[in-house]
Amino acid sequence: MQRFDLYQEEYHASPLENVWIEFKRSHLAVVGLIFIIIFLLITVLVPIVAPYNPDLQNTNALLLPPAWEASGSVSHLLGTDALGRDVFSRLLYGIRVTLGSSLFIVFVAMIIGVGVGALAGLLRGVRSSIVNHLFDSIMSIPTLLIAIIVVAIMGTGLYNSMFAITLALIPQFIHQTRSFVKEELSKDYVLLDKLDGAGSVRIFFTSILPGMFELIVIQATIALSIAILDISALGFLSLGAQNPTIELGQMLSQSLNAAYVAPWLIALPGLVIFMMVLSVNIVGEGLRSALRNRFKH
Repeated sequence: MQRFDLYQEEYHASPLENVWIEFKRSHLAVVGLIFIIIFLLITVLVPIVAPYNPDLQNTNALLLPPAWEASGSVSHLLGTDALGRDVFSRLLYGIRVTLGSSLFIVFVAMIIGVGVGALAGLLRGVRSSIVNHLFDSIMSIPTLLIAIIVVAIMGTGLYNSMFAITLALIPQFIHQTRSFVKEELSKDYVLLDKLDGAGSVRIFFTSILPGMFELIVIQATIALSIAILDISALGFLSLGAQNPTIELGQMLSQSLNAAYVAPWLIALPGLVIFMMVLSVNIVGEGLRSALRNRFKH
């Protein structure tokens, strides 16, 4: 039964609703979002959903192929490695480490980068010029190279690699934030705030920061895909996660010796890394398009 409405008011969707309406127009972006949600659920619930202890060795099932192969077994859905460890369980724990550490890296880099970038954008004169040129020169160096240099100085390990990648990603957030703040400071609404007596800090938090949502979302999705690739690359080069920590890039590196005998040990971690990066990029592109077109409604 239709609800009676005395006042026939036109319904206006909220800004978030407009973003979702535009986002779900892209079926590919929705599929990517579903995959990201699955990866996030795995990251949180892996101790519950993993069928085996990832370090449990079974000498009676060495290099067992996946279940769809003739000699495979349903008890080990994706087979076992050279030590008889369940590949499916190790993949789930690898997703937890790779994606979880990447999310933490991006969060820290975003907080520091936006803060320093805002400060750099609000600075004037010689100080602003020094900061701008310094971070522009750092941005010309690939993030993976910066991470390798930092890890080479500090030593190998997951935490050192996370610290290195965070340092490599911070300049990107600083550059984007600084450019945005510089551009917004020259606009009329900021000039009105200044005439109203507002200081630089208040102008940033009340006027500029709310308009940075689109920029932060776009940069965060780019940074997340970079972080996943970099932490996997460092693990593959044996500069990142070390035993007994399980990480997807490290799984790839450890499987090279058995590549011809058990190719699934390389194909499966590589496929998971590819799906994570692809999903993040697809969702990022969908969000960019949705944020760009949200005012059409």
